Amino acid sequence: MIFVKLAENISVACFAFFGGALRYVLSQNFCATGTLIANLCGCFLLSFITFFVIKRAKWPSWLTTGLGTGMIGALTTFSTFSFETVAFLQQGAVLIGVTYWLANLCGGLLFAALGCALGGKL
Repeated sequence: MIFVKLAENISVACFAFFGGALRYVLSQNFCATGTLIANLCGCFLLSFITFFVIKRAKWPSWLTTGLGTGMIGALTTFSTFSFETVAFLQQGAVLIGVTYWLANLCGGLLFAALGCALGGKL
């Protein structure tokens, strides 16, 4: 049991490195749009991983924990999304701020539903 938990912890740390690095690259190259891309991809991937990989493929728990908690957790960011939304509003770009907020929330739900649907059909 202790080896399984150790493997899960190492897996989370390793996958988090890649998820965080990918989010950094996206935010450096696309600013707020990079955060939106990361969040939407993360919503899709987490629901797909949950409904396809975990429920059907039965991959080892250390791998699914690393992918879901580590990589997707490090890739997505609620704090940066919140900060960027407030920054848009404070700069007077209310339409952009509201659009960005809606794109993250509604888009996230849509992408999660798509990941769920695709994962359930495969």
